[in-house]
Formats: sequence, structure tokens, C-alpha cells
Amino acid sequence: MKKNNMIHKEEQEKESMGFCLVSNLIGFEGKKVGYMYREEISEDAENDSGWRFLAGTESQEYVDDEKNSKVFEVETIIDFDPTVKKYLHLPEGTELERVEGSDDFKIIE
Repeated sequence: MKKNNMIHKEEQEKESMGFCLVSNLIGFEGKKVGYMYREEISEDAENDSGWRFLAGTESQEYVDDEKNSKVFEVETIIDFDPTVKKYLHLPEGTELERVEGSDDFKIIE
């Protein structure tokens, strides 16, 4: 009997979108993303997507303390908050905030 060497689509490895920095309010306290931005991708940081995700309620002091954020794969953040997925194609320098009471974001200019 001949073996079937076809790999089913759902079994194929997905290509990673890279890593992102996430506020602990999202990653560990379950808040939704309220503010996200994409920094210039550092050549020193391997697989950095440039994306940074915040709940939007963090104080500057909170954000400045590096123990209040963690590195996750972008796909993990999509699992936490799927509403961000449609914006991840946007270029470096993009800043977005959630439109209050909705699943949409608006670009901050």
C-alpha cells in the first residue's frame, strides 16, 4: 500500500509573524488591547515585529518599568484579542487606539 505523503493544511507549520511587547494588563490580567503601535524593527532584536500592545490605561511610570511587559508571539496576542489581526499589516510608525465601545481601532495621526 502506498503512503499518502500529503500534509493536511491544518497540520502545516504556520509562519510566525514575529514577537511583540505586551503590557501585563493584557498578557496576565486579561484586558483587551486599547492602544497599539509599531516601532521601527530593530536589527538587533531577532524576529521582532515592532508591534507594542497596551491596554491604554497604563501610567507612564507603569510603562517605563520593564517588568510590567513581556514578549509574546504576535499570534498569541491575536488569541487574546482577535480584533487586532486586521491591523497587523500596517507599516512601522503606525499608532492606533480602540474606538470606545467597539472592536475597531482608529489611526492616531
